[in-house]
Amino acid sequence: MNELSFEKFRGSILIVDDNLNNLALLERILSRKGYEVRLASNGQLALDSVDLAQPDLILLDIMMPGMDGYEVCSRLKASDRTRGIPIIFLSALVELSNKLKAFNAGAVDYITKPFEAVEVVARVENQLRLRELELQLRDKNKMLQQEIAFREEAEIETRLLLETTKFQKEEIEELLLNILPKPIADRLQEGQSIIADSFSDVSILFADLVEFTNFASQKSATETVKVLNQIFSQFDRLSLEHGLEKIKTIGDAYMVVGGLPQAQENHAAAIAQMALDMQAAVASFNLKHNHSFSLRIGINIGAVVAGVIGLTKFSYDLWGDTVNVAHRMESNGIPGEIQVTAAVYERLKDKFSFKMRGAIEIKGKGEMMAYLLLGRN
Repeated sequence: MNELSFEKFRGSILIVDDNLNNLALLERILSRKGYEVRLASNGQLALDSVDLAQPDLILLDIMMPGMDGYEVCSRLKASDRTRGIPIIFLSALVELSNKLKAFNAGAVDYITKPFEAVEVVARVENQLRLRELELQLRDKNKMLQQEIAFREEAEIETRLLLETTKFQKEEIEELLLNILPKPIADRLQEGQSIIADSFSDVSILFADLVEFTNFASQKSATETVKVLNQIFSQFDRLSLEHGLEKIKTIGDAYMVVGGLPQAQENHAAAIAQMALDMQAAVASFNLKHNHSFSLRIGINIGAVVAGVIGLTKFSYDLWGDTVNVAHRMESNGIPGEIQVTAAVYERLKDKFSFKMRGAIEIKGKGEMMAYLLLGRN
């Protein structure tokens, strides 16, 4: 009997959102993964598009003028022809009541805006895997019905196939509830319950968007989240380009690391170059959108402990003196500048240009020499 396979399946995805920026970003993310992407800017266009050709998955915004996402979902689920199309809701609404309403309408998943590219890809891949599995099972069952007169084993094989399918589905759903670095996710899937590793040499970058709190206090929640998402999405793309691992965002702060969970020979240079590219990205954003944001960045290198914490919602995080000093380099830094420790300076002084800032007082450490990264030699 042929094995079920996920490798070659590239489904079609319909993205529905009245925000053209969101449409463009999602199209870019998913097209790069090889998916066939169609776009609709309102609910009626979405229904018309589904009538013409059914997609394998729909990403559906909730808050749209005219026909909102709930109504679009309800109409699709009311039709036998379109009921089986999985729908993932996209929304900035975070209240539990909104999520319950979405699932009651027939959604299979819910992504909160501003979304992370890795989360969108993971959740889309999960649903398309399940969709492919459903289609394969449909074909397989049809074939088994044709063979049942000739093969007494068909009933047993069908039962085993259904049991295997249920097990695979549960594994995928449990794993993809959590967005983790792939090597860490693989270890969790293999049954490792405690994940904690020591790394002797990594680079850590903290960045803070200066004055963003003041900006947010004068803008609507939607505008605030939209701007922050635009900037942080650029940072996410930079981290992928430089082979770095984004750890987390906290408010308007961004943390990224190089050299883990997989070793990276040039992680310090990659982090330094990302810092410069982040400054350039913010400058370009300011010019395009008439803003005046600046970044305060701190970098340190050294040893850390990294691991997974949490029981249901896992989080991959870092601990240690190296992390604390990197954060202090940022918080005690200068807006618009990249402040680094002496260790970073010694590692990169032949490849990058620096300016000595001098000794600064670091909480818990006393005076430490600090340098400002200016550019690449």
